[in-house]
Amino acid sequence: MSQKPELLVTPNKVEDIERLIHAGATAIMIGEQKFGLRLAGEFSPEDVKEATTIAHQLGAKVYVAMNAIFHNDKLPLLPEYLSFLAETGVDAVVFGDPAVLMAAREVAPNMQLHWNTETTATNYFTANYWGQKGAKRAVLAREINMDAIVEIKENAEVEIEVQVHGMTAMFQSKRFLVGNYMEFQGKDLKVEGERGKDRNLFLLDPERNAKYPIYEDENGTHIMSPKDICIIDELEDMLDVGIDSFKIDGILKTVEYMEEVTKMYREAIDLYFEDPDSYEEKKEEYIERIKAIQPKNRDIDTGFFFKETVY
Repeated sequence: MSQKPELLVTPNKVEDIERLIHAGATAIMIGEQKFGLRLAGEFSPEDVKEATTIAHQLGAKVYVAMNAIFHNDKLPLLPEYLSFLAETGVDAVVFGDPAVLMAAREVAPNMQLHWNTETTATNYFTANYWGQKGAKRAVLAREINMDAIVEIKENAEVEIEVQVHGMTAMFQSKRFLVGNYMEFQGKDLKVEGERGKDRNLFLLDPERNAKYPIYEDENGTHIMSPKDICIIDELEDMLDVGIDSFKIDGILKTVEYMEEVTKMYREAIDLYFEDPDSYEEKKEEYIERIKAIQPKNRDIDTGFFFKETVY
């Protein structure tokens, strides 16, 4: 059997990190809006230093998000931030824009890079292309199915990361659509800079009884999925093929929720490696336990894992 995958989580704040690692996480992803998209929390440079110290002391890895799409005005900031991350000793930078790769070659040539564009990592040729450019890992798109994931891993020359739990992004625009609309209506809508419980705007689809979380930050407008992916009962194929990293996304979730979900995925992964039959028997129990802690009006589903992939 292949090696156990990394269990990657996204904490809301520095204080959450120790709890999530003790719950079973082996890596964290953090960052700040200036450089990263759709983060669970805002981590200043001082926070990144503190988070890295804590995680490394507990044997976990630290990845920093630089997955925004950068315009010319931000380019001068990239070398300084990458140099800071290299000095801090973070384990990898997550990027989507080649500008990050180019800047890293200049100022942080030993920095490990994880390619993550959210939507275009849909085949192994593209994953291997970015591997040849310097990426160590490809983060697969959320819109591809299990068969495609397995085939990509079988043919990939880089590590493969898959999101197995949590909210996913459905739409992003650099425009401040909500704020501009409210201004047009003559209403004063303040969009907070930091992610918090005040982010409670939704788009409502009465026909499907679906609520789509929508929020704005420095990178524009984000519309998120109405349900959380949950694959805790369908991990076998990905474990057998050796997927390198399973991600649990903590965006708009409490640390208590993340702690419980992380514990369950840790238990499920370990159980499958010890006794696949026991894992098979506990599948329904895992689903019921997760449903019991889901936020109100927010169900779980399997995303695109078992759908025909259509673009």
